[in-house]
Amino acid sequence: MVHVEPKGRSGSFDRDAEARLAEAVGLAAAIGLSVVARHIVPLARATPATLIGSGKVEEVAGEARALEPEVIIVNAQLSPVQQRNLERAWKTKVLDRTALILEIFGERARTREGRLQVEFAHLTYQRSRLVRSWTHLERQRGGFGFLGGPGETQIETDRRLIGERLARIRSELEGVKRTRGLQRRARKRVPFPVIALVGYTNAGKSTLFNKLTAADVFAKDVLFATLDPTMRGVRLPGGTKAILSDTVGFIADLPHELVAAFRATLEEVLEADVIVHVRDSAHLETEAQKADVLKVLAELGVEPGREHPFVEVLNKIDLLEPNVRDGMLARSVRPDAPVAVSALTGEGVPALLARLEVVVTGGNIVFRLELEPSDGEGLAWAYRHGRVLDRREEAPSGVVLMLSANPQDAEKFANRFQGKMHITQGPGRKF
Repeated sequence: MVHVEPKGRSGSFDRDAEARLAEAVGLAAAIGLSVVARHIVPLARATPATLIGSGKVEEVAGEARALEPEVIIVNAQLSPVQQRNLERAWKTKVLDRTALILEIFGERARTREGRLQVEFAHLTYQRSRLVRSWTHLERQRGGFGFLGGPGETQIETDRRLIGERLARIRSELEGVKRTRGLQRRARKRVPFPVIALVGYTNAGKSTLFNKLTAADVFAKDVLFATLDPTMRGVRLPGGTKAILSDTVGFIADLPHELVAAFRATLEEVLEADVIVHVRDSAHLETEAQKADVLKVLAELGVEPGREHPFVEVLNKIDLLEPNVRDGMLARSVRPDAPVAVSALTGEGVPALLARLEVVVTGGNIVFRLELEPSDGEGLAWAYRHGRVLDRREEAPSGVVLMLSANPQDAEKFANRFQGKMHITQGPGRKF
């Protein structure tokens, strides 16, 4: 494992090289690779041919001759030429950070959509590397007879075939996108608010998802345990129903190919009513990870807090010192403070559910509804379409309900019970 640490990177957090190396080791472990040697290479200026200097290339070559590794991972982005030259110098397969992440995604994807997105990203990456260590690519293939001429080279054939496959995958992903759009429109007709969990990979999103929904989504202490989007219903403490969405984890220097390929998956975040940012509060790099997540969200066109209500969750408090944990829990009661939880033990989860209900129902309309004693059908309809806050039997009115509903449902109440509905509080909607 070779971690390349650029010096003087402007506009980013100063992150500890050892922490970055540990993350790269975790990426390798996620696909069952065992790291037998590690190097941190400070980089003041990139070498065009090999990225790192010739002295370090020779040092790693000597170690590779002794250890005979199956693969050497360079925790940086390599150009096709750099990758080819390093493979020649080290006489073994070389993967850069992008290729490593693609390997993980290829192993983790389970749904058809996930597999399509991984293949699209992989082919986009591979198309630029067809020159790498191939000896047959300069051969020309014969023409097909009618036009004559020398025909196309092998590399041109490979590029054409990859381009055709990319076009087919792009078309299929557009179909997936349309299907998701139909599903979202169907949910809006219900309508239940959508709460999307986002966060750095291995922050504990899937464990929290399972805790909130009593689901059994795969959750493991490895990077990128979740790739395929998962949605489940959740009932908040006051009875409000919502849909919770678990999404792929983010990571520093996420390859652009993956940002583009996984946009269909991450569109659940774009369409969410509330974004919940789950952070690993026990991680030494938690602030830098937060910056990485916000950067990826910005690339997707999401500005938390502006168009999307935003709740920050500090997870894994069970790993903190008791006094630190208690301080976080005490601050959680403030409506604008992060909510401290342990998805593993459940500590703080009730407070999180209560916060989500406040955020989700913030735009609801509260109204009084008077029904005649004989209107059993109307009473049942009211219970199905609104949240009953209070019920009283009053003569001569009959049954008086105090209800809360989102503006769309409140409008349905106004049309269904004309003259019997009286708004007590809400965002100023008039019916």
